[in-house]
Amino acid sequence: MTHLSRRGFLDRAMAGLTIGAGLPAWYASKALAEVQEAGARARRKIGPNDEIVMAAIGVGGQGTYIMKKAMAHPGVRFVAVCDVDAERREKAAAVVKDKQKGDCATYADFRELLARGDIDAVTIGTVDHWHALTSIAAMKAGCDVYCEKPLALTIAEGQAMVQAARKYDRIFQVGSMQRSDPRYRLACELVRNGRLGKVHTVEARIGENPIGGPFKEVAVPNGLDWDFWKGPTADIPYVKERCHYTFRWWYEYSGGKLTDWGAHHVDIGQWAIGMEDSGPKTIEVQKRVLPVDFKGGYPTVDDRYNTANAFIVHATFANGVVLEIRDDTENGVRFQGEHGHIFVTRDRIDLDGGAVGALYRDPVSESLLKELRKGKAVAGHMENFFECLVDRSVPVSDVWSHHRALSTCHLANIALRLDRKKLEWDAEKEQIVGDSEANAFLSRPQRKGYEIG
Repeated sequence: MTHLSRRGFLDRAMAGLTIGAGLPAWYASKALAEVQEAGARARRKIGPNDEIVMAAIGVGGQGTYIMKKAMAHPGVRFVAVCDVDAERREKAAAVVKDKQKGDCATYADFRELLARGDIDAVTIGTVDHWHALTSIAAMKAGCDVYCEKPLALTIAEGQAMVQAARKYDRIFQVGSMQRSDPRYRLACELVRNGRLGKVHTVEARIGENPIGGPFKEVAVPNGLDWDFWKGPTADIPYVKERCHYTFRWWYEYSGGKLTDWGAHHVDIGQWAIGMEDSGPKTIEVQKRVLPVDFKGGYPTVDDRYNTANAFIVHATFANGVVLEIRDDTENGVRFQGEHGHIFVTRDRIDLDGGAVGALYRDPVSESLLKELRKGKAVAGHMENFFECLVDRSVPVSDVWSHHRALSTCHLANIALRLDRKKLEWDAEKEQIVGDSEANAFLSRPQRKGYEIG
């Protein structure tokens, strides 16, 4: 399949599925449309002892990792995997067959997978620019979704995913696993409990973006559907470094470190200061180093990594806290308050200051723990997802709050690309104030046949 609206599906195509905000505008097969129509009306209620039937869409390194995490949960059975790279989907199917000692179907086109109609939930580990299209199609087909971070390529795509999750009443867990990491959770609980006094600064330390190129066009590898991989992005020749893991250093497909690691650390920062349901008032650029020249926000060359590689951006929130997103220090999140600081990474948590020194003698407020954990015990990220599938509660890393945190990252990227020293953001309307050129970057041009309505 080389295009969502032509070849095998075209002769069976139905009208574009554009009913309601956020639905895909591309054509679907009759079989998928029927499944989506049924899924939009009702879904199977999963009991605590029921088998959960799953499939994986996008099974590269991280996609296979989250698939394995899901397979480890009791009562889960994977029946299918999908990837536009034949080698990857065959390897993933072999993993499923070895683990489950049974068959596993393979698909190059996620629509054919969803048209089965027997899938309760999917893991999505595609490249970033495919998250919205695959997630929305899956939710409309009646599937709950565990989608890798970052949620979406643009703020507009994130809005569409939020709308679809609400419209179809789906459970949507974003793979920002730090919300289930005990160190990050403890740091957020301490901040919310006032152990640092009034917090005035949060540093989201995410590191420099890689620099690379110029890269050359080469032949498309056997088994890779390059046209389908590009999806809604521009139709350009194959360059190896644009694909698979290194896609994230190209603005066309991702947002560089600002969305790759920002999706983790900015999310934790906003969660800790109680701004996970809101957004910044202003975005201010303190340092800006770009690897290529830009005109109108787009690169004038397309042969090298083109996301911002060095930056300091200040996001100021309504409660007065400044969240710094910076490239020049050790990876982690640092909270600075009037009584000291907390620095947390994936392998340690450092505590400083008299108020924090009483940590192990003064229990954290149980009511606050319940608020942060959404009423659930601390558990693994995937375990939290499965618990929510049964009780239909909100996951710890829900689609709405992750959309809000990622919007901060997208706004930082917009300011950097357009060389804006300051952007004002209306979080309620989700619009940049008084800057029509910057507002145009809340969405992206989408290749015909891959549009989101």
